[in-house]
Amino acid sequence: MQSHRQIKATELLERLGKGENLNLVDVREVIEYHTYNIGGDNIPLSNLESALNSLRYNKTDEIIVICKVGLRSETARAILEEHGYTNVRNLSGGLIAVQKLK
Repeated sequence: MQSHRQIKATELLERLGKGENLNLVDVREVIEYHTYNIGGDNIPLSNLESALNSLRYNKTDEIIVICKVGLRSETARAILEEHGYTNVRNLSGGLIAVQKLK
């Protein structure tokens, strides 16, 4: 895995803390999202491909995909890249890594 395709929880929290407006896509299921989230759009991985035409992002925008531990979001990153998105980053360690820092 290439490092530019990953973002560490520390960098993500630092950027959010500075008030940066990030394009977050949480690919967990709706119930998981409503249980705990850090914002962003909730597009479950199972719905991602069908939702591609309605995404509000430009293909060059930085998009950070997140899930619980980083596996589903890594799959989502690959799907987005296959469809021409060029700046997609996976949250390394997922929301578990974020919660450990809080």
